[in-house]
Amino acid sequence: MQEFMTAISDPTRRAALAIIWDGGEHCVCELMAKLEASQSRMSRHMKVLREAGIVTDRRDAQWVRFRRNPELAPDLVAVIDAVLAAERRSERKVA
Repeated sequence: MQEFMTAISDPTRRAALAIIWDGGEHCVCELMAKLEASQSRMSRHMKVLREAGIVTDRRDAQWVRFRRNPELAPDLVAVIDAVLAAERRSERKVA
């Protein structure tokens, strides 16, 4: 549980999850562009999410594509759903 909570505690990783959580596959290049992060920084963040079991990856030529882990326990999916929803509400209040 500690690894899971640490993985979702970082703002960049939560932003990446907000993109990935749509159910599609997203390459590192897309995450880099949307989050204005370097390739090495984005790869490190995605490694943390992958090692926590939150996302899965597959190599596609020179890129790595990430998606939600379809085997992630439903209670952990609910936690991520709640965190992302709370973050969206918080962003709307600030704007």
